[in-house]
Amino acid sequence: MLDLIDFLHPVTMHELNDDNGFTDGQFAKHIAVYETELPDLEEIDIVLVGSGEMRGSGIFIGESNAADLVRKQLYQLHYWHTDIKIADIGNVKAGASLNDSYAAIKTVLAELLRMKKTIVILGGSQDITLAQYAAYIENNQVIEATCIDAMIDLRGESHYRTENFLLEMLTGEPNMVKHYNHIGFQSYFIHPRMLETMDKLRFDCYRVGIVKEDIEEMEPVIRNTQLLSFDINAIKNSDAPASVHCPNGLTGEEACTLTRFAGMSSNLSSFGIYGYNPNHDVHELTAKQIAQMLWYFIDGKNRSKYESALEERNNFNEYHTAFAEVDTVFLQSKRTQRWWMQMPDKKFISCSYNDYVHASRNNIPERWLRTQERG
Repeated sequence: MLDLIDFLHPVTMHELNDDNGFTDGQFAKHIAVYETELPDLEEIDIVLVGSGEMRGSGIFIGESNAADLVRKQLYQLHYWHTDIKIADIGNVKAGASLNDSYAAIKTVLAELLRMKKTIVILGGSQDITLAQYAAYIENNQVIEATCIDAMIDLRGESHYRTENFLLEMLTGEPNMVKHYNHIGFQSYFIHPRMLETMDKLRFDCYRVGIVKEDIEEMEPVIRNTQLLSFDINAIKNSDAPASVHCPNGLTGEEACTLTRFAGMSSNLSSFGIYGYNPNHDVHELTAKQIAQMLWYFIDGKNRSKYESALEERNNFNEYHTAFAEVDTVFLQSKRTQRWWMQMPDKKFISCSYNDYVHASRNNIPERWLRTQERG
């Protein structure tokens, strides 16, 4: 772990507090922070790492201080979840080129993934998702990936990596993405043919209106995900002033709900919150929004510790049902009330109560059908 120091800037704690220090109840007193030496990560559940790399969005004036502004707000929040151990290992140093920065971030994240840590990446433009994904390639790990974003960044004609990074991620070789989900897109930003292409690839895309109508349906989507990338521009401007592209979108509360779902997932191993440009913020409200999203992520992580393994059937309600001449089994956790559905290969996938209701009415749940189509 010590060799990672070469890639990291330490956290400067005295710059993160405006008054006379932090109180015992606040996060700052309970996070193992890299100030002079890297903390021991053996018992750590969540590792925070920052990035100031914004060149992929066309910003070439130095490194962004976005991660430190989020830290400033997060460290002031109160620490409720004493079972969750958190470390902050500082910011990855920007490279001479954008690709150098990607390589440094990939190196740090790949090492943390090998250590079986849950990683939270703060700051940087959303093309940093490529480096996040490259860490899984480095470890030869096939994943399910999810982006939460008002736009689908497949614009091949754009000069900005942050607007076309998904092309490389979803079509590059080697391809380690077994499935891709997109949550919260806004139709007027998307060419209709793009959605047709995504559907042909059996990728699942959820319009923001669908997400807002029944946000609980997003929990199984995120539960299956290893890599999550959240563009702050998915949140409407009135709730996140630095979200300058979107007068409409997710509310702050909905963003917190989605990140709580992410924390509850036992599959999720990396979570990046990107696109925060402090120059567009007002009274650091967007930094506060991101900090509160992280609080709920930690809350979800705390809850996930009490979930049972599917093999422990005495901790689940078991329902046998048939639809379209298919016999299947649904499991409902007695601890978290979450649902799983058995596929014909006898494997269980994450699902919702609505899937069970559809099946019990002799209808094929769409989640079951699309999983079958993907093979």
